[in-house]
Amino acid sequence: MRKTKIICTLGPATESAEVLHEMIAAGANIFRLNMSHAPHDWVRVIVPRIRAIARELDVVVGILMDTQGPAIRTGDLATKLNLKPGDIFEFTVRGERSEEEFSVDVNYDGLIDDIVEGDTVLVDNGVIHMKVLSKSGNRIRCELLTEGVMGSRRHINLPGVKVNLPPLTEKDLADVALGAEMGVDFVALSFCREPGDITVLRDVLREHGSNARIVAKIEDQMAVRNINGIIDATDAVMVARGDLGIECMMEELPIIQRRIIKRCIQKGRPVIVATHMLESMITNPVPTRAEITDVANAVFEQADAIMLSGETTVGKYPVQCVRVFDRVARRIERSGGAGYAADAILCEDRQKAVSAAVVLANSLPKAKIIVFTRRGTMADYVSNLRPAIAPIYVFAPTYETCRQVLLNWGTSPFCLPFDPNPLRTIGAAQNLLMERGHIASGDHLVIVSDLLAGFERFDSVQLRLVP
Repeated sequence: MRKTKIICTLGPATESAEVLHEMIAAGANIFRLNMSHAPHDWVRVIVPRIRAIARELDVVVGILMDTQGPAIRTGDLATKLNLKPGDIFEFTVRGERSEEEFSVDVNYDGLIDDIVEGDTVLVDNGVIHMKVLSKSGNRIRCELLTEGVMGSRRHINLPGVKVNLPPLTEKDLADVALGAEMGVDFVALSFCREPGDITVLRDVLREHGSNARIVAKIEDQMAVRNINGIIDATDAVMVARGDLGIECMMEELPIIQRRIIKRCIQKGRPVIVATHMLESMITNPVPTRAEITDVANAVFEQADAIMLSGETTVGKYPVQCVRVFDRVARRIERSGGAGYAADAILCEDRQKAVSAAVVLANSLPKAKIIVFTRRGTMADYVSNLRPAIAPIYVFAPTYETCRQVLLNWGTSPFCLPFDPNPLRTIGAAQNLLMERGHIASGDHLVIVSDLLAGFERFDSVQLRLVP
């Protein structure tokens, strides 16, 4: 059983039912919809398609909607601009006209207020570097530091600059409303900067009647500075290394990634490592050895999930990418992990009871952990402690809960109606696992559930031996 989950971004290369079948068979667990490129009509088609295939294959598959976020972009250009070091370039806002040979309008009027002389401006995923020389009216005068070709609607990064954009744009609000309507399981908040941003998104989801879990994307220096508060406020975290790698010094990125993973595991939040993991496989049938090592490091650090982006949206070998993830994850998991869960922070009594269950499972040969949960909380607690060997089988009465706990490391969810008598529910779950070959005679079952005593229910940890 692979414990690290695989998230695949969908696009033209993977939207057909045939390819979706293949990707699920290869090991895909959650599909990501990138709303920077996803029209609403497409979302209304692809979500039911995924749900139908999951029912057909009798598997649990999650859907993650990723908001575009408050991105700063250049406007349209009549022709591409060939830029070289030393050139003067002007950014304009509010329709201002520039007399410079090289200039472009920007979609964010507040840029003129947020930026100051001496700041660095990075354009087109960090390819083009500029230094701010001065501001005048609605014009920002810059000097080119690197050579590059600028096209229309290029993304702008401002390392270290506090940008006063709202956490959700009008487009994001419309996309979140659609996600709630379609019943997506997770909503990713792009360019999350502080805990209050998550509160805003959570309020919007509640207004639309959605219980989707929130994934905070860490993409700039401000988010890194506020990481503890963000982890506390969110349901999960994504280390989005594309923009983060531009915003931060490159040699700092591996350290930031490791610290975030470690802190998430300590605080009990699922964590995803994303971007450029198998970038070369967009065009090549095999990955580079450096990419394999990068994936292996994320698995060794016991991140809950690893994610594919361009590799599965426009790449030539999307199914092969999933197979590479699967092979590498399975092998690295057998070699052990970083052990960050040893420092997990256990505040609640239920967390401590679950910790006792994990210690028990770690001490027994052929142990399996079975969790019964209505909202996923107990399943979250067990997964966060990273049991050494025992797989985690989670039973919930709704598919919604099953899909949400699917992100958790080491977790295999099953939908099962709960009997008023918990002991009958445990028996039904045990029979199902036996029928599917997940447990066998002689296995130790560590069961985390509630028990009925008169009119009271209380949490319990049981040990059973499969006869």
